[in-house]
Amino acid sequence: MIKSTVIVIGNGMVGYKFCEKLVTKSSGFNIIVFGEEPRQAYDRVHLSEYFNGKSADDLSLSSREWYDEQGITLYLGDPVQEINRADKTVHSLKGLTLKYDYLVLATGSSAFVPDIPGIEKEGVFVYRTIEDLELIKAYAATAKTGAVMGGGLLGLEAAKALMDLGITDTHVIEFAPRLMPRQIDSAGSAMLQSKLKELGLTVHLNKSTSYIGGALKADALHFNDESVLPIDMLVISAGIRPRDELAKLAGLQVGTRGGIMVNDKMQTSDEAIFAIGECALYEGMIYGPVAPGYEMAEIVVSQLMDGNKLFYSYDMSTKLKLIGVDVASFGDAFITEPDCRTIVFEDTHKGIYKRINITTDGKYLLGGILIGDADAYNMLLQTVNNKLVLPPNPEDLILGSRGGAENEGAGVMNLPDDALICSCEAVDKAMICSSVTDLGITSVDGMKKCTKAGTGCGGCIPLVKDLIAGTMKANGQYVKNVLCEHFDYSRQNCLTW
Repeated sequence: MIKSTVIVIGNGMVGYKFCEKLVTKSSGFNIIVFGEEPRQAYDRVHLSEYFNGKSADDLSLSSREWYDEQGITLYLGDPVQEINRADKTVHSLKGLTLKYDYLVLATGSSAFVPDIPGIEKEGVFVYRTIEDLELIKAYAATAKTGAVMGGGLLGLEAAKALMDLGITDTHVIEFAPRLMPRQIDSAGSAMLQSKLKELGLTVHLNKSTSYIGGALKADALHFNDESVLPIDMLVISAGIRPRDELAKLAGLQVGTRGGIMVNDKMQTSDEAIFAIGECALYEGMIYGPVAPGYEMAEIVVSQLMDGNKLFYSYDMSTKLKLIGVDVASFGDAFITEPDCRTIVFEDTHKGIYKRINITTDGKYLLGGILIGDADAYNMLLQTVNNKLVLPPNPEDLILGSRGGAENEGAGVMNLPDDALICSCEAVDKAMICSSVTDLGITSVDGMKKCTKAGTGCGGCIPLVKDLIAGTMKANGQYVKNVLCEHFDYSRQNCLTW
């Protein structure tokens, strides 16, 4: 049997996931992977945990041996320099020229670095790779004041990293009038800013940097309003740029603002070449989160296996803990009246802001924003995605049931079997419930090994726990009411100590 050769350019999370999915479903391909970085794929989602004691090995998604065991040829530290579409070959930096039948571009993105005078000075960093983090960590040892340019998700992650490194005087510089303008509204942003201020982070909004001061080393940010912020180091986290330069060189179609144009099969303008992850541009959209990248990987695997799975617009709902503060947005978070009814709960003392948008007839949830308390996020997202009918008093969704809390797990057990629980690994409710009933899986660790649910971003784990408990209860099995599956203590036990 002659195997088709699939060359994957890029060994990030999405490129790795493609390989994992393909070898699981078929042994009929010869897979070759080129990685630009000197190490195998690692977890970028939890990259900031590198500053909390996790090593590069801890963040690694697999061992080098895994590639060997799967028959995958891996070239690290050897980026592809040229694609010859006529000959169907790729040429690498170290001089390798290899032929492909199918090519998968998983080149990801790079940090967007604004063209500001002084950006090249010592003490200015980007926040993208483990090597970047190592440089930041080394430089921070002698720094007292640090700044991050960018108040989005990545910027706040970078700010947390500086604080974890002991730089208590940390500043966030944002050009827009609020933090996280793509995820949360003005009121939610104000609440988030208030919480971050309590934690010692200084936020500067509506700030445009004119130049970075200092002779050789960065020592100050000079703004267009003529104000000045003295600094010892600066981290740039002002967005991403899709890595499409290789595709452009090969004559593939790219978007006017970057990104390799793909159809719903993830095919580029060359039907033998696919693009997945942050480098892919689908209907004018670049998808940054890892879950849609994993879905794209699944689409390409389906196409190679003569399947018919297609990619559609992807839910960009998100839940994060930024510097210890819960932040979540889901569904249509920004729709306003009169196109919907909006219910808002705000507690400035506790730093909690909750907003839900419902249909004008009060029957369905459209979306919302949660700051400071996002415990209800997973069920709210499921309510939107599965078009569940709302209770008579929709405000109960964010205030709690007036008639007392419902039984644990009851809400999730009412979800349809095809409800997507783990979007990163495409695990639905039926898969989790059947794993409990048919295979006897009764722990989150066991469910991770069995279905991979919760092994991506980890945001679905509370829902997975509830489904395990709900299914066990429905089966008449004893459910331990413990705070953590590794210790036999309930919340009440802890409170009585």
